[in-house]
Amino acid sequence: MRQLARKPLAWMIAAELLVVSALVFAALSMVMGTRAAAASPLAVLPATGPAEGAPSSLPALPNADRTAIRGPAPGLNVSAVFWRERLAQLNKDQVVLEQIEWRLVHGAMETAQRYLELTVLPSIQRAEHAGVEAASSPFPATS
Repeated sequence: MRQLARKPLAWMIAAELLVVSALVFAALSMVMGTRAAAASPLAVLPATGPAEGAPSSLPALPNADRTAIRGPAPGLNVSAVFWRERLAQLNKDQVVLEQIEWRLVHGAMETAQRYLELTVLPSIQRAEHAGVEAASSPFPATS
């Protein structure tokens, strides 16, 4: 046991276990904290209206506007208008991303084609031309 405690590898493993356990504890505490915050509302509005004779803090609005002021209902929103707006925004964003991809791909293709035409092909043609001249020469090439 004493020999194991003297080896640096054992200390490195112990330190690594300590660091990993601290990170796991921190991650779990963060996750549990967000769940607890989401579960408890910050402020609970009274279910009853204002007392009679007391001035209302909200202006007199139609019922449709009052529900909009309260905010979205909890859970999945199944309103067709909501999803139509979100999907339209998503489609606009997708079009923008596709245009960016199109520009990147075509720019890369043009660059590769220009590189081939201006750098690779001339060097291959020079090498082939030099090879033909060397093969047709009756004298061996000297260096």
